[in-house]
Amino acid sequence: MNKEKLVDVVMEAAGLETRTSAKTAVDAVFDAITKELSNGEEVAVAGFGTFKVSKRAARMGVNPKTGEKIQIAATTVPKFKAGKALKDAVK
Repeated sequence: MNKEKLVDVVMEAAGLETRTSAKTAVDAVFDAITKELSNGEEVAVAGFGTFKVSKRAARMGVNPKTGEKIQIAATTVPKFKAGKALKDAVK
């Protein structure tokens, strides 16, 4: 499912009359999650899961094409941990 399909599903499930209002709702949710994660905060949605920020340390890697060792810089990445209700629904 892509974002456009998600907008259609939200429009129908929420009983919204236009795709524009559904798209606004979907974008608002994604923007709120993105903003909190960019501030280093955690976003927990009961029954669905938790979005959080994780730091990856710098490490050595190998270029698979040349075999040359390279330094991979430290980075910050988003992570998602599924909640129990989501895990049970997928089973």
